[in-house]
Amino acid sequence: MVDKRKSLPPSLTIKLGKWVWTNLWQIMMSRLAPRNNVGEYIRPASQFRETVGIEAEKKYQPAAQRYRLFVGLSCPWAHRTLVVRSLKGLEDAISVSILSPEGDRGIWAFEEEQEGCRTLPELYNLAKPNYNGRATVPVLWDEETKTIVNNESAEIIVMLNAEFNQFAQNPTLDLYPEQLKAKIDHWNQKIYHTVNNGVYCCGFAQSQEAYEKACQELFSTLDEIDNILSTSRYLCSDTVTLADVRLFTTLFRFDAVYYGLFKCNWRRIQDYKYLSAYLQDLYQLPGIADTCNLEAVKTDYYGNLFPLNPGGIIPLGPLSTLSN
Repeated sequence: MVDKRKSLPPSLTIKLGKWVWTNLWQIMMSRLAPRNNVGEYIRPASQFRETVGIEAEKKYQPAAQRYRLFVGLSCPWAHRTLVVRSLKGLEDAISVSILSPEGDRGIWAFEEEQEGCRTLPELYNLAKPNYNGRATVPVLWDEETKTIVNNESAEIIVMLNAEFNQFAQNPTLDLYPEQLKAKIDHWNQKIYHTVNNGVYCCGFAQSQEAYEKACQELFSTLDEIDNILSTSRYLCSDTVTLADVRLFTTLFRFDAVYYGLFKCNWRRIQDYKYLSAYLQDLYQLPGIADTCNLEAVKTDYYGNLFPLNPGGIIPLGPLSTLSN
């Protein structure tokens, strides 16, 4: 008996599939990555911006074991705080709790319940009832008042560098010295826009124009930094600063994630003579390797960013060139 049912022509099937996927992709990307009218990714601002300090009027005074960091091992912004905590030797003074992303719900969840909360949105609502913004890591949490002090990584690392020296194992290490602040601020500003956030502007771009602009700016800055590093061990001097910390956590993820998944594929970091050596140098600083988990990075990015990797396949490579 002949089956007279006819399938759709291949060309129509492809067109229908592309139309459905494109529309679904645009809906998912609009939730994952807010954009402007030309398809450029716009990162929302952090909402909790209090500070820790010894000034009398400060609500949050420095103290050992009063504050806790909530971090995700895959997140470059949270990774900054772990790096500074390690460099300063604050492991005994500031506790850390790890969260993992739940891709199906698009939220961070605790490995173990914290403050009666199983997820980061629950913790944010504990700190600020009826909070309806983004619940992101890192979080600097005050165990005493049960609230979020700050969730902006750039500000948290400044506090970790300066406000806990009496509890630090390396109190004389200053990652933000007065004489270099202008230079550090210059690099921080440039690196944030074109590199730290620039890789996301490439990966989350929703138009060809937006992607190409972000990609060109990213590699223009990387080229410039590689040239600077040909005559300087670190970005701002021959000693490590917060500018190096902020750059490191992006470079660490670059070849494994941003190069492929985020389409930042003009060059790899290992293709740069000086940037690759600089990354290795930073990785080998005491305690830094212990803050790095490349498998968690690959699993979380490739496994949870569904619009960028619908199949959820996690690549085996690249073989790491980093070593202690």
